[in-house]
Amino acid sequence: MSRIGRQPIPIPQGVAVRVDDRVVTVKGPKGEVRETLPPGIAAKLADGVLRLERRDDTKRQRALHGLARALLANAVRGVTQGFEKVLEIQGVGYRAELKGKQLVFQLGYTHPVEFPIPEGIAIQVERNTRILVRGVDRQQVGQVAANIRALRPPDVYKQKGIRYENEVVRKKAGKTGA
Repeated sequence: MSRIGRQPIPIPQGVAVRVDDRVVTVKGPKGEVRETLPPGIAAKLADGVLRLERRDDTKRQRALHGLARALLANAVRGVTQGFEKVLEIQGVGYRAELKGKQLVFQLGYTHPVEFPIPEGIAIQVERNTRILVRGVDRQQVGQVAANIRALRPPDVYKQKGIRYENEVVRKKAGKTGA
């Protein structure tokens, strides 16, 4: 059996979980997340605990059992605590600012780069070089942070670009001048 899939998901106070066939809706103080369960996986809610069961013991079902449990646990955590990714901008003249529903970057290109903020994501800019991406859906927060980082990935030679907060970029030696 899947060790992750077997673990029950405790439902904290103030969180409502609704199971409709294969769609599980988790609603809490920070928002709402809907997850669709894979075929062969069933969710049962009893006594403030959510448990997942699988149809059979094939390798694929065991993998999906753990996956579905992890996704639902992330949904419960997201609506109670939320998720956050922190990005840092490094480079002379590199900066970001919030303009309405868009994030505008100066990243060394000849033009400013505009990034539209998706629905369900809150972005905050501190000191023009630190970006906080927050939301209730862990996958969406991670994807938005990855899309922002992809605008100017860290350069291994000059150490400039957008990186995650504790990301280590190893510096490479450039050409040796002769």
